[in-house]
Amino acid sequence: MRTYNMHEAKTHLSRLVREAVDGEPFIIARAGKPLVRVTAVDDEAGGTARRLGFLAGHISLPPDFDRMGRKKIEASFEGRS
Repeated sequence: MRTYNMHEAKTHLSRLVREAVDGEPFIIARAGKPLVRVTAVDDEAGGTARRLGFLAGHISLPPDFDRMGRKKIEASFEGRS
């Protein structure tokens, strides 16, 4: 894995990021001391959309779940304990 000093990394950032995406991570150093490792982000961790309903059939909610604790919440908003 190649190491680039801060100035060189700033100067060539676009190229270095492109190379990291292509599977060549790199390290950015300051005064010869490694600071960060730059690697490509996995698709799963990066920008995948949420899948609605992926837990359907695996969990169940009571029919009144949207009203549970309603009185206590209303009391908190009204300044009652």
